[in-house]
Order: sequence, then structure tokens, then C-alpha cells
Amino acid sequence: MLERNSLKSGLSVLAAACLWLVLSMPQARAQTDIEILYLEHQQERPATLSNLDAPPEDDGLQGARLGIADNNTTGRFLKQSYRLREVIVPPDGDFLAAARQALAEKPAPFIIANAPADELLALADLPQAKDALIFNAGAAETRLRDADCRANVLHTGPSRAMLADALMQFLIKKQWNDILLIEGPRPEDQLFAQAIRDSAKKFRTQIVADKKWTFGPDMRRNASAEVPLFTQVDDYDVVVVADEVGDFSQYILYNTWLPRPVAGSDGLMPVGWNRVVEQWGAVQLQNRFREQAGRDMRAGDYAAWAGVRAVGEAAARTNSGDPETLDAYIRSPDLKLALFKGRALDFRPWSGQLRQPIPLVHRGALVALAPFEGFLHQKSDLDTIGIDQPEAKCKLN
Repeated sequence: MLERNSLKSGLSVLAAACLWLVLSMPQARAQTDIEILYLEHQQERPATLSNLDAPPEDDGLQGARLGIADNNTTGRFLKQSYRLREVIVPPDGDFLAAARQALAEKPAPFIIANAPADELLALADLPQAKDALIFNAGAAETRLRDADCRANVLHTGPSRAMLADALMQFLIKKQWNDILLIEGPRPEDQLFAQAIRDSAKKFRTQIVADKKWTFGPDMRRNASAEVPLFTQVDDYDVVVVADEVGDFSQYILYNTWLPRPVAGSDGLMPVGWNRVVEQWGAVQLQNRFREQAGRDMRAGDYAAWAGVRAVGEAAARTNSGDPETLDAYIRSPDLKLALFKGRALDFRPWSGQLRQPIPLVHRGALVALAPFEGFLHQKSDLDTIGIDQPEAKCKLN
């Protein structure tokens, strides 16, 4: 009898708890549908000495698709549904005309843009896009976060200044203070090389030699003879190479006159993302991406994925699909994005740049994650890499 009464008492308590839970739940959520426009201008792939690591045609797009899948995984429980509208412009196509047409057909409150810097600015300045929130997932130009910033653009990929500062911090920690800088011939190489010079000045390291790469396409045969002579300069601790398309940098390794490490575009590389990043739970992200895309996740994929996830996180936290509400939350310090870099991330209010650690990798492993201990900041050590607020010409806030 005692056991029966105890059972009845326990069931009564359980029933009461369930009734309280039901009564305390908020009203049923209305279905929320959120569409994100992915807008890309594909670029001609320049001919290089080596085609072993040719970038895939869908770099960026696959990251956006994974972000939609991740958002929908959470959204099922919150009655939120996400859809990606894809507009891919071929290399010879008119990006701005395609953007106008896409926005005329249907306004897009959220846009993932994968396009060169000038086209990104033209997109941001379109009247049809003035109320949209654009995530820059393709252009690394530092000026987009500085003098050429736009109020309706946030940047999920790191700038060249961030990459250069991350590398410079590592070199200082290793006490590799004397640098041989090699600059490639392409415009993007010149931008990265200038970022390295600016960072060296910022952190007070020394570029002992600054050389331009001028060799032709026969380097595969002549690297062992030409590179030692090319690097036969004053003593240096490290060679930093600016070769963003991977044209010649791989031929610098093990061919330098002095036995020195190589960094920059090969050897030790500062990156937004890489397949070797597996800490902080990132291995499950890498696996999900490989299952979907059939290849490794690249920095462009990661930047596009992060933009989509920012929208999903804001919608989940605010229980809203209203673009103004989501925009405000994404820009606020309340945003805490878990993006598998060991930190909760948010956007810099003065420039729209996503604060993020920068992995330093070689082709087989993660070496370190910048910023490093000892580089102090009054607010966040993440702001020691890239343009900090006091130096910024951009003042969005």
C-alpha cells in the first residue's frame, strides 16, 4: 500500500510539473522564412607555374550552402526556415547588372557577396541595396574596412592587414626580427607586400631587403640555381613571400641562400581558414563540409558560411525574422558567434570587420593561432591584428 501511495504521489508531482511547463511556455511560434542572396562574380584563373592547388569553381558557394543547412538544423525547432538564392555571374558577365536584376526581382535583406573590391562597393552603393546587410566574403582589401567602408557592409573574411599582423606577431614571438621580403608581380601581391611593410612598421621589425620577383615561367627547371642567387643578400631571419595566387612561392622553400624559414604565401601561412584547423570542435565542421562538397573547406567557404551563420544566430536569439531587428543584433555586442576558432566572435562597430583569431598553418598542420600572449589591448586582444579604432578612417558607429 505504501509503494502504491508513493507511486501515486510521484505521478501527481510529475503531472503538476508537466502542467507548469506547458503553461509557462511562450505562445506558439509563427513560421519565419528567411532568404539570403548569394551573389558572386567568378574570376578568371590566372595561369601559374603550378596547377596542383587550383581553387575550385564553387569556393564560397559551398560554404554558404552549408550555412543554410546549419541554420535549418536549428531552425526546425524554432519554426525558422532558411533558403539560399544563388546568383553566379561568369567572369565575362556584368556583375552590377546581375545584382540590379536580382534585387529588382526580389529585394534581399541579407546578401553574401563574393566579388572584387570595386564591385562590392558598387553593389553597396546601389539604391536597391541600401537597406540590405551585405556580408563581404571575398575581398581582402584593407581599404574596405578603412577609408572605403560602407555602413551596409560587414566583413567575415580577414583583411590583408589582419593576416600580415598575425604573421608579424608570430615572427616577433620567435625573435625572427630581420625579414627578407619578396613581392610578386600581380596587383594582389603588391597589396599583401604593402600590408607586410605596414605591419613591420607597426610592430617595429626590420625588412632588411625588399625584392621584386621578375623571373619567367621556366622557374620549375631553374629554381635550384636562380633562387639561391636571388636570396643572396644581407643576413635575415625569415623570408616572407607575397604571392597570393601561388605562382612561384613554393619554389622559394629549401632554395634560399641561407637556411631560413619561409612564410607568407607559402611555408608558414596566415589564413582565414584551412583544412588543418581541427581544434575547438572544428573537425565536425570540416567533416560536414567534406560530406557536402566533396572537398576541403577553404577560407572563402568559411567566410560565406560565417555570414549565413550570423543571420541564423541573430534570428535564433531574437526569435525574429525582421531584417532591422536582425541587423541590429548582428552589429551589437550581444552577438557571440561560435565559429570554431576558440572564441566567441563579434563585429568591430567602427569598421564592420569580424573580430577573429587568425590560424598560422603549413600544408600539414596548424602551427599557432594569433593574436599571441603579450600583445596587449585595452579592450580586446583580437583588435591587435588589423586596423584598430584609433587609426581607422572608418567610423561607422
